[in-house]
Amino acid sequence: MIIDIDDDFDLQKIAHCGQCFRAKEIFGDVYRFITGNRVIYISRKNRAQLEVSCDEFEWNAVWKTYFDLETNYARLRAEIAAIDERLKAAAEFGAGIRILRQEPFETLLSFIISQRKSIPSITTSVERIAARFGSPIETPYETIHLFPTVEQLKDATLEQLSGLGLGYRKNYILDAIEKIRNGSIDLETLSAVDDDTMLERLKSIRGVGDKVANCVALFAYHRVDRVPIDVWIARAIKDDFNGRNVFDDIPKNAGIAQQYVFYQKKYQPKVVSQ
Repeated sequence: MIIDIDDDFDLQKIAHCGQCFRAKEIFGDVYRFITGNRVIYISRKNRAQLEVSCDEFEWNAVWKTYFDLETNYARLRAEIAAIDERLKAAAEFGAGIRILRQEPFETLLSFIISQRKSIPSITTSVERIAARFGSPIETPYETIHLFPTVEQLKDATLEQLSGLGLGYRKNYILDAIEKIRNGSIDLETLSAVDDDTMLERLKSIRGVGDKVANCVALFAYHRVDRVPIDVWIARAIKDDFNGRNVFDDIPKNAGIAQQYVFYQKKYQPKVVSQ
């Protein structure tokens, strides 16, 4: 199916900006995205069109929300760029990034895993968890495993989580599963609480601090004013904004600005002085 699009939408940037870990370029600029039990293959047909592997009903029911297509990112990017010249450069470099609306349980476990890990290492661990515990499905291109549900992980042990590259994070994952199962954390009702309450509840999980909680708030619950401070953002604040937390100056959509700054800091080629 062909989808008309008249807004920022760059598959490569969305897949590599550090917000999700199962998006993958399959071949020839065809990208795979997974959410819940749905899989889509998507490519850029031309400047104004996307080619997608699903039908119109699934696109409207699932993927329009997932890709946040009700939001005009070109307009938001222009608003962010007007705040600061360095933000303008980051927004231009990161143009095409969108904040995905991801499944909360997978997002929580993925960012628990992300601590002190590179993106490739996080991706490897997430894929290994899916392969060990998730349900397999066949697509026209590949066999993949969905990310496991809480129910599929309810009896997981430290031994069963071994060999997945999780290290000390195994204990954090088991604590998250237990708190969700016993009802002390309800991922569904979190969407209805304010930011501070959400972060407080998430941080009751062992190993979840400010950075992980803000990642979950931003990437699973679309709290676009939340700004996770990881090593790349900390470097940007220090090196590019003279130690000033520029995100405090952004009245709204600071989390979107964070993604532009992260992407630029991580991927823009460095200029070497002669």
